[in-house]
Amino acid sequence: MGLAWALVSALLIAVNWSAISGFRFPDPDDAMRLLQVRDLIAGQGWFDLTQTRVDAPGGGVPMHWSRLVDLPLAATVLILTPLIGASAAEMAALIAIPLVTLGLAMLLAARIAWRLMGDEEAALTSLMIAISVPVLFQLGPMRIDHHGWQIVCALAAVNGLMARSPRLGGRVIGAALAIWLSISIEGLPLAAMIFAVLALRWLRDREARAWLVNAMQSLAVTGAALFVLTHGIGDLATYCDAISPLHLAMFGWGAIVLTFLARSEPAPRGIVLCGFALAGCGAIAMLLVTAPHCASGGGFSQLDPLVARYWHANVLEGMPVWRQSLTTALQYMVTPLIALIAARNLAAKSRDWLRRFWGDYALILAAAIAVSVFVSRAGAVACVLAAPPLAWQLRHWLRAIRSMDRAAPRMAAMAALACALLPAFPVMVLTNALPARASAGAAAQHVAGKPTDCRVTDAGPALALLPGGEIFAPLDIAPDLLLVSDHSVLATGHHRGHASMRVLIETALASPAKAGQILSERGTAYVAICPSKAEAHLYARIAPEGFAASLIAGSAPEWLEPVDPGTAKGLKLWRVKPE
Repeated sequence: MGLAWALVSALLIAVNWSAISGFRFPDPDDAMRLLQVRDLIAGQGWFDLTQTRVDAPGGGVPMHWSRLVDLPLAATVLILTPLIGASAAEMAALIAIPLVTLGLAMLLAARIAWRLMGDEEAALTSLMIAISVPVLFQLGPMRIDHHGWQIVCALAAVNGLMARSPRLGGRVIGAALAIWLSISIEGLPLAAMIFAVLALRWLRDREARAWLVNAMQSLAVTGAALFVLTHGIGDLATYCDAISPLHLAMFGWGAIVLTFLARSEPAPRGIVLCGFALAGCGAIAMLLVTAPHCASGGGFSQLDPLVARYWHANVLEGMPVWRQSLTTALQYMVTPLIALIAARNLAAKSRDWLRRFWGDYALILAAAIAVSVFVSRAGAVACVLAAPPLAWQLRHWLRAIRSMDRAAPRMAAMAALACALLPAFPVMVLTNALPARASAGAAAQHVAGKPTDCRVTDAGPALALLPGGEIFAPLDIAPDLLLVSDHSVLATGHHRGHASMRVLIETALASPAKAGQILSERGTAYVAICPSKAEAHLYARIAPEGFAASLIAGSAPEWLEPVDPGTAKGLKLWRVKPE
């Protein structure tokens, strides 16, 4: 595993070196994460997650992210700064922390295969992770947001299912899920399935009740400790997008009910089922009575309708799989589905506790696939959970191929195997082979714009020459502007700031005259836009006569004065003329 990790890490650094050296992040959230770490190092309060330079006139935007993800980044920067300087230390953290996360994910996945199958399957498991595009995207250099740590927590929880001691295994599972939920509440559906699997273990064997009881107790205790550690007790409000006291109360209720239920054993099966229902329904009742809006729409339930329509609906990673391109959908779906079949086959071929484990594993993998169908970015968790059973299936296929006597069938089988493991590759080849489709793809890429078309991070020197002020900029480039300057921005693409996001979208769609009035009333000092970016074209398509459309067309209104963006290729910058 170590050799595989070192090779993959070197390859990822080489492939991404242009982005690394150009300080270009895979996603705006990564830039915002670095800003949050910088603010922490600069003295912002541990419990204060407000981005003060976003919608500064409105008091800033509170982030729903966890400080747990900031810790390794901040620690790396602080340790290395005296040795190599702040900039180099920051770059080291941007490269090292995602790759350490990748190493942990490969280690935990390979451990499942090594423990239950053997050395060859462990090596193949590492290979499966190394060729999984959804996983590598979340664990590559510069990808410092929280999705990589979610993958690690999911694998840690599944490793807990293999423990010889139900008490220890339950505590590992509960702690891993508590950390996951503290990082992102998106892990709640899969956590629920893992607890359902532990409940099934209890029903199959009454002596196995320690799994569920200890896991629930560990979730409640660890969750409460992490909440106090990362949030303190100054803000006890209920939030739908992050763990809050309501969720802790739900976990505590489940732990109390299950603890008393375990002490009632041996009890009739009906009593046990009633206890499960009491624990689950009681927790759901708390949610419905205290925060019914959280049950209906989650963290986005109170999103402004205009923002939901023109921003959230276009954040494709959070959309269902049928909203994705064919190549992306294949990468998320094919290998997990193959692995699901493999897990069922493993269960059928195994005996005793191993048979039950693979049955449990198949249920959890099926749940992960189901979640990724509705939220595509969750597909990385499904892909990494798919690695161990997929490795077993790969070994089985390779043995069958090696036993073939004729070369032609062997070559055909190897080609089919490659297509199964890299399902998007045939589609990409076919698309490039068809001129009409290739032209259409090129046109779409031109509209969306390549990252190199707009080097926002090169604008730092030019922005440093300007007096401080608020910049009107599309949501997708605003974090980069914050990263390379001391200016503020009107809004970024983070849902707790949906009020300022609405103002930005309304301004982009408004007539140039109306946009000038809005920005003048806010005191906005500058306007920046990347004409090649997809967001700018979205606004222009919705309102062809609007403010954003006029900027893309090169017809800036008279109340704007051009500013030289320096070496920031593709970026257009203006100063708002004083009235």
